[in-house]
Amino acid sequence: MRILSGIQPSGSLHIGNYFGMMKPMIAYQEENELYCFIVNYHAMTSVIDGEQLASGTMEAALDFLALGLDPDRAIFWVQSDVPEVTELTWILNNVTPVGLLLRSHSYKDKIAQGISPNHGLLSYPVLMAADILLYRSEKVPVGQDQQQHLEIARDIAIKFNHLFGETFVIPEAEINPNIPTVLGLDGRKMSKSYDNTIEIFAEEEILRGKIGAIVTDSTPVADPKDPDKCNLYAIASLFLTEGEKAELADRYRRGGLRYSDVKKELFNLIWDFFGEARDRRERLQRNPSQIRDILKAGAEKARAKALPTLEMVRKKVGLAY
Repeated sequence: MRILSGIQPSGSLHIGNYFGMMKPMIAYQEENELYCFIVNYHAMTSVIDGEQLASGTMEAALDFLALGLDPDRAIFWVQSDVPEVTELTWILNNVTPVGLLLRSHSYKDKIAQGISPNHGLLSYPVLMAADILLYRSEKVPVGQDQQQHLEIARDIAIKFNHLFGETFVIPEAEINPNIPTVLGLDGRKMSKSYDNTIEIFAEEEILRGKIGAIVTDSTPVADPKDPDKCNLYAIASLFLTEGEKAELADRYRRGGLRYSDVKKELFNLIWDFFGEARDRRERLQRNPSQIRDILKAGAEKARAKALPTLEMVRKKVGLAY
């Protein structure tokens, strides 16, 4: 099965990224043909600082490799290193109805947040469709917030196939119900947009400060507490076994639990959980040329997969003569 997914280098990656996308993607490399890439073109809709985008791209690559992505078992590259995707995006733009893009929930939400409605933001789903269709992806793991974009990619592929003949594989969304929605410091979904994140590789004192900032209620120490209404418990649960979660929930319900104690325990859980990956990351970070070589090799593999699709598309639309 050919699986494809990407992540934006729009800031330091956090535990929501890890549990929501990175961990399941890395697991796919064991039994599937995995295409995993850093979507720096997409990130340009929110990152307007060139140095920040470049450094964020390298940081995201470091994070993935440190956490266990194996470039020998997966194709791992940076989106902009495969120029075929921009050509396919332009071709797909010409079969994509504007109304389809204007109905995008993500576009509407970003405009509502005050983001300038530029063309890149509007055509974001077309670039995403090109990413998916170029590699003839069969399954695309997506969260609920990206499901509509996958549906748009399917619509574009179906319309192109109708106009020019069978060309693209129609991708299927894979929504894993077991992937948790990771809550942030304030109880909302963890997101860089809300500045409520816990970074995977935060420095020790910064991590302590982030955990200390997790919002809790004002229930007195002696009183019982409801773990199901506590985002501190929800975050801690990500790092616990079922038995450990039940034990912590029982401590909540018995009364006498101090949130400060749970925060100290959570710090140790996160610090230990990512300990080996942190060591690997420090070793990799000392040799940035190795990271660039890995990404360059991945881009060459990706281009070898992309070119036959683009050549077929160019022929069908009349760009090959």
